[in-house]
Amino acid sequence: MTLFGTDGVRGVAGVDLTADLARSIASAAVPVLAAGVGRPLVAVGRDPRVSGGWLQDAVVDGLTAAGADVALLGVIPTPAVARAIADGLPGQAARPTFGVVISASHNPAPDNGIKLFGPGGRKLDEATERQIEQLLDNSGDAPARPGKVAVDLSDNPTWYVDALLRTTPVRLDGLKVLVDCANGAAATVAAAAYGGAGADVTVINTDLSGEHINDGCGATHLDGLAAAVRSSDAELGIAHDGDADRCLAVTSDGEVVDGDVILSILALARQRHGNLPGGRVVVTVMSNLGLHRLMADRGIGVVTTPVGDRHVSERMREIGAVIGGEQSGHTVLSEHASTGDGILTGLHLLAALREAGQTLAQLAAQFPAYPQVLVNVRVPDVAAALSNAAPLAEAASAELGDDGRVLVRASGTEPLVRVMVEAAAAERAQALAHRIAEGIGGDVK
Repeated sequence: MTLFGTDGVRGVAGVDLTADLARSIASAAVPVLAAGVGRPLVAVGRDPRVSGGWLQDAVVDGLTAAGADVALLGVIPTPAVARAIADGLPGQAARPTFGVVISASHNPAPDNGIKLFGPGGRKLDEATERQIEQLLDNSGDAPARPGKVAVDLSDNPTWYVDALLRTTPVRLDGLKVLVDCANGAAATVAAAAYGGAGADVTVINTDLSGEHINDGCGATHLDGLAAAVRSSDAELGIAHDGDADRCLAVTSDGEVVDGDVILSILALARQRHGNLPGGRVVVTVMSNLGLHRLMADRGIGVVTTPVGDRHVSERMREIGAVIGGEQSGHTVLSEHASTGDGILTGLHLLAALREAGQTLAQLAAQFPAYPQVLVNVRVPDVAAALSNAAPLAEAASAELGDDGRVLVRASGTEPLVRVMVEAAAAERAQALAHRIAEGIGGDVK
């Protein structure tokens, strides 16, 4: 059985992800992630999807049946659960041993998922996920050791906001910012976090019914935020996704600033302050070629990992890097968090603007972005499609030489092959990407 994808277990709630499966995953996680702990405390949080309530009930059933006590954090950003494990919870002597998040992140409302954070608030490696899957395959013999809901902070996210504000290096007084909460978990804390740091903040898309999460809004749909910023007096806009582990931005003119640009701004700010240990950042293979060239020009090394912020975090720990991330908006600031945290990133981006005395557009202008085209191909057999794509990608790479880049990879969550091409000219990138995609066969998106 293989359940875990790039970031946890995800699918249509009630179809792919049932209450029974959620209960079994939670129960199997206890002996793996809390081995040797007599009475573990497990932090549980969720985004506001309609299915989140009954999935949370199933998760709590599984955890308590396996002998764990539960700390309910309610509707709250995913990184808050990781922080609860790393830093502890107010008024609790014992820190949570691990955490469960019920969220499908940027996916549409009918989907849901289960993300697990291990000791220290870290995402699980593949070996640990396989251990949990093996227990699922052999479940049914474990004796029940009933636990209980020991802590309920469902209506009190102030502990998380306070933790975020303690990391903010400068006040943001008077900075006008518009924040898109994606009708997701950010809506519970964004106004307090950005406002608490001094920003003049307006929040949009704050519907917590769960029915409209990520629906034409948030980090995966930036047009609405861009239009709202252009029609306001805001200096910039910040966008989060449904569980608020991503942060993207738009300038006052509505121009999109992606995760690569945000990471570059933060890295250069750290370099100016002498706070970039090892002089390196960690990114994934999807990072823009412009990031590599800008960092090289400024004397900063770039270390590359496979796609997925857990790979970024693992590599950062290995080499002692303090900043890394993905183009999609997952930015890891390891001095302040064990995983990507969208609101933390937003606060530090605003602080970098304030310290530099420049606008987002001015700082983003230093980034020499290469046109990047991504084409998705839905295929019946991913392995066969990748084999078909290899010679096509090799030929395109040879044609581009040093003036571009080609990457073909499998999706970690869907039966898709993703074709990415960068080139100095957008038309050339578009033509090569579609040549490869059409040569693979399948349904080109």
